[in-house]
Amino acid sequence: MNVFFEESGDFKVGTVLSQAGEAYQVELASGKRSKVKAKDVLIQFATPEPEALMTAAKAIAAEVDLDFLWEVAGQEEFGFAELGAEYFGHAPLPPEAAGLVLALHAAPIYFHKKGRGRYKAAPEQTLKAALAGIEKKKQQAIIQAGYVEELKGGKLPSSMQSIVHQLLFKPDKNTIEYKALEAAANELQTTAPRLMLNTGGLASPKDLHMARFLFEHFPRGAGFPAVDVPAAPGDLPLADVAAFSIDDVTTTEIDDAFSVVKLEDGTVRVGIHIAAPGLGIRPDDAIDKIARARMSTVYMPGDKITMLPDEVVNAFTLAEGNDCPALSLYAVLNPADWTVVSTTTRAERVPVKSNLRHNDLDALVNEETLASGEGEYPHKEELGLLWQWALQLEAGRMKKREAFGLKPEQANRVDFNFYVDDDVVSIVRRKRGAPLDKIVAELMIFANSTWGKLLHDSGVPGIYRSQGPGAGGWNAKIQVRMVTHAAPHQGLGVDQYAWSTSPLRRYTDLVNQWQILACASNGVTAPLVAPFKHRDATLFAIVSSFDAAYAAYNDFQQNMERYWCLRWLGQEQAKQVDAVVLKDEIVRLVDIPLVVRLAGMPQVARGAQVKLDVIRWDEVDLSLEARLLEVAAVAPGASVELDEEEGDTGEAALAEVVEAEGVVAAVTTEEGVEVPANAGTN
Repeated sequence: MNVFFEESGDFKVGTVLSQAGEAYQVELASGKRSKVKAKDVLIQFATPEPEALMTAAKAIAAEVDLDFLWEVAGQEEFGFAELGAEYFGHAPLPPEAAGLVLALHAAPIYFHKKGRGRYKAAPEQTLKAALAGIEKKKQQAIIQAGYVEELKGGKLPSSMQSIVHQLLFKPDKNTIEYKALEAAANELQTTAPRLMLNTGGLASPKDLHMARFLFEHFPRGAGFPAVDVPAAPGDLPLADVAAFSIDDVTTTEIDDAFSVVKLEDGTVRVGIHIAAPGLGIRPDDAIDKIARARMSTVYMPGDKITMLPDEVVNAFTLAEGNDCPALSLYAVLNPADWTVVSTTTRAERVPVKSNLRHNDLDALVNEETLASGEGEYPHKEELGLLWQWALQLEAGRMKKREAFGLKPEQANRVDFNFYVDDDVVSIVRRKRGAPLDKIVAELMIFANSTWGKLLHDSGVPGIYRSQGPGAGGWNAKIQVRMVTHAAPHQGLGVDQYAWSTSPLRRYTDLVNQWQILACASNGVTAPLVAPFKHRDATLFAIVSSFDAAYAAYNDFQQNMERYWCLRWLGQEQAKQVDAVVLKDEIVRLVDIPLVVRLAGMPQVARGAQVKLDVIRWDEVDLSLEARLLEVAAVAPGASVELDEEEGDTGEAALAEVVEAEGVVAAVTTEEGVEVPANAGTN
């Protein structure tokens, strides 16, 4: 005897070898023996042979007219043998009965299973809906196949043209557009972003990187709604100074300017003047909400996304020829030793005489000309005095760093400025610590430290940058973090450091400006009138949001700098390039700030200069493939002097100098330290 039975949702046939109660010992065609319960046996038959029956049953199942079978079945529950008699017009033969079972089982939208060999026809409306769904899927499959062929042929289907970014960055994986994109990419052995580039969905790798960033951080676009431009109070006193700023040629958000006045008693009064949007923007007004949502200006080579609308920036930027609302810090200095006699903070209108640019002055203002007094350039005397004070400020910070147990900052590293014009990039080397940079950096650090102390002494909270025991503990790599109370910044060598000097481009600085204005205007009552109080939940939320946004913006900025470095290689048709060994397999190109890992590179001393053969690079995944050609001598001034015991503390301090006021346009990321590049390119 042979049996047709169901086992684990599958139908099988075999020959019965023996029977013990309600169970059969069955041998399958493969020779495997199986114990089959009697309740699982649907058909017992003597002929044909089991395999022949299964072959015939499958052929019969394929020919069954399911629509007719459904009509014959009626609406009552039935057994397959009963329906077989109706369908075939006679008691079904074993192959027919088995074929009917296979057909019923394979058509769940027509027949709902109710038990072993028992079924019930689906209700008419349910069946119609299911059939419509199947037909829809068939049509979608046809459309999807058409999309795949279009993509493979280098054409972007029209239905995808408006959803390119969604398909790449946050796709609905159930849509036929996504399935087609994925299928075409798999068949072409490429990726979805590369396929979009090949079909014109994206114009260039630059657009890909930009679109990814905007999709995540500016989903509604980088533009601004219409806003009413606020005005500073009309009764601000006019300062008796002729201020000047020092910035890169591309800077438009001019946050800081300086003035120098020799007083009758022989002392020198230096003014540090900071743009004061805090005099017009108020917490929780429309513009504040815009700034708080963005947290910072986003920089990238050749472009930027500002924190504030252009019309607001233009109303408060320290543009030459204007009397600009400003928050001023005046320091009276004794020129004999450049000690600070006194400091004063006040809000006022500051006449800005000049906007000096690095590009015009770098060749004229250097350590040699400042020492000798040679050369002619704007504000020569003032710059000479500021340079002398900057050197004293730096020396004081180095003593403080030493007291903290740190080594002096290293000023022989190289920074890079990026300039992009019509997709042509220029990358200009610039030695860190150039006089104009140092003047700006030191005075900004002084202002941020002085105002941080003012907030602390006034009992008003602020947003501080801290590095030391309160920012990660004494470990190999002491991290910089943001806190709402005064705490040392060991890397910079100051007792406190509150970002306050870039309120047009950093929200933390705008917040601190409000707090400083309260201190300057209200004295001992400042804690009562300052917008943010101690343990203010909103202040903590601002710190958290700023940290997250700033980190994301820096990551994007570094990616875009890496992109433009790769573009530079193609633009210059670079085949062989010089590089400096940073550590182990990590090298940095000499002419551009591109850091590369050379897997398998033999052990080479840190600081050694090597020559690389450029094999290929990829502007999509931002990778460079190169091989080592030769090893030269250790490069003089190679930027690899980071002390192992200090971890990233020394470089983090240099990063803070850059962050202090964007004193250079771009810096490299070395030794795994995150340095915000393009900090000053506006």
